[in-house]
Amino acid sequence: MIYTVTLNPALDYIMELKDFKLGKTNRSEKEQLRVGGKGINVSVMLSKMGIQSCCLGFVAGFTGAKIREYVNENGLRENFVNIADGMSRINVKLTGLGESEINATGPKITEKEILCLKEKISGIKDGDILVLSGSVPFGVRDTIYAELLQLHKGKNILTVVDAQKDFLVNTLKLKPFLIKPNADELGQIFGVKINGYETAFIYAEKLQQLGARNVIVSLDKLGAVLLDENRKRYIQKAPEGDPVSSVGAGDSLVAGFLYEYIKGSDLEKSLEVAVKIGSATAFSYGLAEKGDIERILAEYEK
Repeated sequence: MIYTVTLNPALDYIMELKDFKLGKTNRSEKEQLRVGGKGINVSVMLSKMGIQSCCLGFVAGFTGAKIREYVNENGLRENFVNIADGMSRINVKLTGLGESEINATGPKITEKEILCLKEKISGIKDGDILVLSGSVPFGVRDTIYAELLQLHKGKNILTVVDAQKDFLVNTLKLKPFLIKPNADELGQIFGVKINGYETAFIYAEKLQQLGARNVIVSLDKLGAVLLDENRKRYIQKAPEGDPVSSVGAGDSLVAGFLYEYIKGSDLEKSLEVAVKIGSATAFSYGLAEKGDIERILAEYEK
């Protein structure tokens, strides 16, 4: 079983605007309400590829109830921890004039609620896959992902981490199987600008020196690179197309990689499929549709 952990899920309110004036009343051309959260996105995309997974994390208030409803309506399994106070986030995302967003902080999580999540995650068994991804609610310490990985130290569990700054770096001593920073996140860790394949490999190697086994760096229109645990380099260019939004593209890449890898494919082919699936979402208004995914996967099954 694949378990995805989303500590800070949200409702994303997406508005498309042709113009925006600060301090004035602005009206959108189109609106959409989506459930957001990187781990949930991974689970949704896996489901579209016929792979079952279970969503874990925290939900709170009426927005949390909506998130749980969405997960169940999409045929996903879930075992969220209900937070007593506050509500899950509502994020505002503006498109049409580039991409801008205002992301809420999320509810405050108590130590008791963290222990409840740890108890659920402790039940994961040998042979399972654990995906930890996304931002963290207010007040949660930056070692939380490392603590969750520590629960399975010594077990035969495939672990994936897609998080920012110290939340990612603190997991590396536990040698996660795969990490997936994007160019901006990788640059933030080292205080540099990642401007191409070569610099991505240079700083991916530094993450390996800290303990990561396999490192994928997603590079937007350039595609992605993979530095495997034997220091072998792979480059996968993105297919041609017109990007609509980057929201969910990285999560779709992770889902595509896992789909292909657990079938028994090598890292190179898994990366190729991953970039195609990630690009399908980048070319869509929302996560890629099932039909688009099926057409991409059919290319590799001939």
